[in-house]
Amino acid sequence: MDQASQEGIIFIDGSGPTYATSTTFHESLVAAGAGITLVDSVVMSRPSTSVAASKNCLDPPVGFALIRPPGHHAIPKGPMGFCVFGNVAIAARYAQRVHGLKRVFIIDFDVHHGNGTNDAFYDDPDIFFLSTHQDGSYPGTGKVDEVGHGDGEGTTLNLPLPGGSGDIAMTAVFDEVIVPCAQSFKPDIILVSAGYDGHVLDPLASLQFTTGTYYTLASNIKQLAKDLCGGRCVFFLEGGYNLDSLSNSVADSFRAFLGERSLASEFDNPAILYDEPSTKVKQVIQRVKHIHSL
Repeated sequence: MDQASQEGIIFIDGSGPTYATSTTFHESLVAAGAGITLVDSVVMSRPSTSVAASKNCLDPPVGFALIRPPGHHAIPKGPMGFCVFGNVAIAARYAQRVHGLKRVFIIDFDVHHGNGTNDAFYDDPDIFFLSTHQDGSYPGTGKVDEVGHGDGEGTTLNLPLPGGSGDIAMTAVFDEVIVPCAQSFKPDIILVSAGYDGHVLDPLASLQFTTGTYYTLASNIKQLAKDLCGGRCVFFLEGGYNLDSLSNSVADSFRAFLGERSLASEFDNPAILYDEPSTKVKQVIQRVKHIHSL
């Protein structure tokens, strides 16, 4: 940061790339701290409410950390891919060590593989990391046979989707992979790397998610958390590089959390969508289900 203060902006990583300015360290602390604070909020849904009591909350709160920089590419040894600190990874450890929530289920639906979170918990049996991402996209990790190591074997699940996958593919993934994994794992809290760069309008990849896809994901994950872990769930903003589709999709996620109707029809244009590669999607889902005995 001293160097950044002198030069204005510095290049700190060759894969991404990742830059820093004189305020990046402080902003990164705030981003990670936001996640920690939201974990506190969803666990202690009211002041002096215990973890056990929060299971009985009829409408538990969902947290959403609207943060920059994002975090899921940051590897244990340092920054990578626009990310400085592993915001979700930090929150997961915090939930375990401070609140005694032993089993953490992480869902990453960014268009890119969350390699940093993957690596942080690759041998950890108490943190299940599940990533859906576009096959072949940055940073080239997240193959279906990357399933964890040692005691953590089986608690990492990577599902690379073929280009062109959209709402139909994500619905199938949620129903056939995410739900049964979460039900089997029995988490104490769900954390979500919410990347909105899978949107059909986003310039960095070629999936066909829509605003409606993200509304459904938010609604379904909220319900999953309510069913399995007393509603304890925190979303963390990751990627998203078309400001219009990013803004509309995040806002529609909030509507889902609040139980309001989606406004996706005002923003989505079905005419720009094309046929999804349904055969390829079915094949990769079946392979993942076979590997993980779902």
